[in-house]
Amino acid sequence: MSGGTVRVEFHGVRGSTPCAGPQYARYGGHSACVSITAPGERPIIFDLGTGLTPYGELLGGAADGFQATALLTHLHWDHVQGLPFFTPLHHAQSALDVYAPGQVGGSVGEVFGQMMRPPFFPITLDQLHGSVRFHDVGCDERIIVGDALVTARIVPHVGPTLGFRVDWHGVAIAYVSDHGPGCCGGRHDETIVDEVLALCDGADLVIHDAQHTQAEFGAKRDWGHCSFDFAVRVAREAGARRLALFHHCPTHGDDVIDRILLDASDASDRLGGPTVLAAAEGMKLDFDRVGVR
Repeated sequence: MSGGTVRVEFHGVRGSTPCAGPQYARYGGHSACVSITAPGERPIIFDLGTGLTPYGELLGGAADGFQATALLTHLHWDHVQGLPFFTPLHHAQSALDVYAPGQVGGSVGEVFGQMMRPPFFPITLDQLHGSVRFHDVGCDERIIVGDALVTARIVPHVGPTLGFRVDWHGVAIAYVSDHGPGCCGGRHDETIVDEVLALCDGADLVIHDAQHTQAEFGAKRDWGHCSFDFAVRVAREAGARRLALFHHCPTHGDDVIDRILLDASDASDRLGGPTVLAAAEGMKLDFDRVGVR
């Protein structure tokens, strides 16, 4: 880990649907999945999209007996499709604790089980060799995971959705993968809710939804996502040190994301905001109490 206290690694950075083709070669086409690791600790995983599959493959021999915690923002397909293909769960000694927002139709485990069964999928959760333990999370909770403090807050999106903050070894990582200021009635499109600002407050890294350009947002304001300009405002107002644009639109190829990154960086510079990067599959960021390397 090159001496870094906490490593953030991106395995899937897309939103809405995974995508494939030469236009996605540099940023990648897998849907949402990010891992955080620290020496001597079990990994923490943000979301279980198709990026979970290459993450499992990276583990190789460590997959047998793998133990980890997953923080699942919500149950939309692009955030859960990787679970059946996560190779550690093909081993009986492996276990994954999944924390996710409570659901109207039953517990998280019950609702997830309704999705992962025939005719929608050929196997059920109990047919996995490893153990998956689901935990319902409320709209304002703090959870201790090893030496990490996890804070969960409700985030405006379509359906029950959480954002997370992980404080670990003196490093703060905020994850707000799906954030739609325009999808909740009675709220102005430019409003940043207190819950999101609290998650991102002074964070070393904010991983934030940036699916739309401002021109695209008007026609898609009720889709549950935001523009990259809004993501920059969130990070700036929260006093974050670095912003990773995330949940890239499947219609945005590498060249489009390059332009978005340039525009977002310029916007952040004008506002006196943080350093901006565009999340890409395979990207690794190492943090310690001093900063990122």
